Amino acid sequence: MLHLRTALFALALTAPGAGFAAPLPADLAAAAHAYDAAQVNGDRAGLERLVADDYVLVNGAGQVQDKARLIADYVAPGFKLDPFTIEEPVEKVFGDTALLGGRVNMTGADGGQRFALVVRFVDTWAKRDGQWRVVYSQVTRVAKP
Repeated sequence: MLHLRTALFALALTAPGAGFAAPLPADLAAAAHAYDAAQVNGDRAGLERLVADDYVLVNGAGQVQDKARLIADYVAPGFKLDPFTIEEPVEKVFGDTALLGGRVNMTGADGGQRFALVVRFVDTWAKRDGQWRVVYSQVTRVAKP
C-alpha cells in the first residue's frame, strides 16, 4: 500500500495543475515577449505579424476593437507605453491555444498627457500555420482603492 501511495503522490506532482506550472513552449514565450515589446515600442511591423487578422479586443472601456484599431492606437503620434511587468501571471496552454494574462500597472503618455492605470488582461493566442498569433484580448480596469 505504501508503494501505491508513493506512486500516486509522484503522479500528482507531475500532473497538470498540481502546483508546478509547466514552462511555456519556447516559441509561444518568444512571441509573447515580442508582442509586449511591439506594444511598448509602437512597432507596427511587429504588431502586424503577431496579431491575427481576425483579432478582437474588448478594451477597458468595454469597447470592441479590431486589429487595425489596435495597431493605430499603439503607433499614434503622441502615444507611448512605458515598459511594464506582468504581475500575477496567468499562463494556460491547451495544445495550439493559450491564455496569457495577468495584472499590469500601465503608465505612459497619450497626446502628451501622462496616464497611469491598473488593468487585468487576458490574451488568447492561437498557433496558426506554425506561428503563434494573438486572436482575442480582454482588458478590465482595476478600480483604485
